[in-house]
Amino acid sequence: MAHAQGPEGPSLQDAGGDDTAHGHDDTTRARTLTRTILDEVARSFVGHSEIPELVLTALIARGHCLLEGVPGVAKTTLVKAVAGSIHGSFKRIQFTPDLVPSDITGTYVPSRDGTFTLRQGPIFAHVVLGDEINRAPARTQSALLEAMQESQVTIDGETHVLAEPFFVLATQNPIEQEGTYPLPESQIDRFLLRVVVPYPSADDELKILRTYSTRAPEIRPVATLAEVLWLQNAAEGLYVDDEVYAYAVALAGYTRAHPHVALGASPRASLGLVLAARAAALIEGRGYVLPDDVRRVAPYVLTHRLMLTASAEAEGISPDSILHEALSRVPIRRADARTDGVGHGVAARVAG
Repeated sequence: MAHAQGPEGPSLQDAGGDDTAHGHDDTTRARTLTRTILDEVARSFVGHSEIPELVLTALIARGHCLLEGVPGVAKTTLVKAVAGSIHGSFKRIQFTPDLVPSDITGTYVPSRDGTFTLRQGPIFAHVVLGDEINRAPARTQSALLEAMQESQVTIDGETHVLAEPFFVLATQNPIEQEGTYPLPESQIDRFLLRVVVPYPSADDELKILRTYSTRAPEIRPVATLAEVLWLQNAAEGLYVDDEVYAYAVALAGYTRAHPHVALGASPRASLGLVLAARAAALIEGRGYVLPDDVRRVAPYVLTHRLMLTASAEAEGISPDSILHEALSRVPIRRADARTDGVGHGVAARVAG
């Protein structure tokens, strides 16, 4: 594998580790902390276990997450559980057709002394829930764009920096439901991950009835804001080989060249693959990223960014089928079980 640091490159030096043992301690700490958060979330959210893990992946990668599903499948419950598990402020925005941008960002109001004071909107929080985001028109949805991309908002010409960490979790209903608006491409591209929340299994639904037939469980904050920021910094310090970067670029490039795709994955999408793969590897307790990490997050990073041609939609082709094709045809270098002294695998080129 070619890399500027070579295969001996430390996995978590950028996150504060100064040797291999320290790096191992950091990955162990990260896995323990993320498991603690996920266990606390599981006290409230009953369903597919990978869904809370994907939400945590987006948070650690400094991205934002879009949850899609029919009403009543606990999307809002999941968001509240994630927000409640960390020490930080939480605000909820209920998107409706009459919502205006200032309802999100805030506005200046006159004071008795003749000056104007900023009345902050709900965007000024560490975790922001945009509930049913596609029930508001595009003008209101776009009020989130600057905040999601730049972690700042501009009100009456003045820029206000948002506190860190800043994490937007939005829920949306299926577009075919009455009273919904499609998210514009520029808006949906700001979400690092899109996660579909399905109906629960029969066993999970029984557990939901037992859990919520009485008082709902109270979620306790189990991670400080400093610990969340540490996880984000630790993920940024994970070792990524050039072959992993190349694999992410190849997956994105495959979608751009596909005859059924009108708008393929952008460079922001290929960067999102790497960022999400780093976070996923950290949750697994590893100090390095494998191509399998990229493959694991690819369905959630790429499919919502693909726009198909009209003929492909008429034929019933879906973005999921395009991505499945890409994952099966784009070759990767997969690390095998043999590792060097710091845990980096010896790679061999194989088909995906």
